[in-house]
Amino acid sequence: MTLRRLTLAARRSRTAAADAASVFLRDVGHGLLEVSHNTLALIGLMLAAVLVFTAGRADIRHEVEAWTLGWLQARQEARELPPSADAALAAYLSEPDAVARATASDPRELSRQQAAVAKWLSQRYRVAPEPVSRLVQEAWNVGRKASLDPTLILAIMAVESSFNPFAQSSVGAQGLMQVMTKVHNDKYEAFGGNHAAFDPVTNLRVGVQVLKECITRAGSLEAGLRFYVGAANLAEDGGYAVKVLSEQNALRLVADGKSVPTRPAATTNAAAPAAPKPDATPAAPEAARSPDQVAMLR
Repeated sequence: MTLRRLTLAARRSRTAAADAASVFLRDVGHGLLEVSHNTLALIGLMLAAVLVFTAGRADIRHEVEAWTLGWLQARQEARELPPSADAALAAYLSEPDAVARATASDPRELSRQQAAVAKWLSQRYRVAPEPVSRLVQEAWNVGRKASLDPTLILAIMAVESSFNPFAQSSVGAQGLMQVMTKVHNDKYEAFGGNHAAFDPVTNLRVGVQVLKECITRAGSLEAGLRFYVGAANLAEDGGYAVKVLSEQNALRLVADGKSVPTRPAATTNAAAPAAPKPDATPAAPEAARSPDQVAMLR
């Protein structure tokens, strides 16, 4: 009997506790609801008071209307206009494939000889190493096919244009190797037309063809250079062949790992080898070259 009474008492206690908790939570909920209602009612009264006050003040009402209209217009323009003028311009100008047109190579991809020559030419002629690296690679590849020393090809480019792909002489020689475009337009047909003369790689390839023809016709390298510069029928070439061969000699030394100054010496030692410095003898002025000679030979 005693155990049964204890069990009943425990059940009654749990029931009473549950009822008390339920009453407490119900009262709290009612209280929060009343507070919310009162707060909303207070806010409503405040808004009504502000509206009544504003309705009585034309200046305030106009300011509110103007601000609201301006905000709506700004939102509309933000939806219609692009993010910014700069972003729109950048999107219009972007061309992800443009890098394919660039005449450039990573100098790290060159052989030891090629890298040394490219670095030396870049410093000597103050041009970027990447495009010079591409031209050095091309000179090596084309020179091998044409049985010409690549340093000779690079030396001619150096003397003719100082690696300016847009150079043009007074008689119409154009590009890196100063090819007479109008005379050799047939050679440019394989590259899409005469405008390819200003593509550095194309100009190099056409120039090598012209140089090869000149050497074959003249019978020797020195005589071929006279043909190339358009001085075949002149008493002298103004030191052109000597200048090219001197530049080639410097490039050969660089390719062999020798240290060669990137600028020619101010004076020439009489005891030195017979080859003059690259800038020792000025090239013949274009005016001294007959346009007919240049047209025929170059």
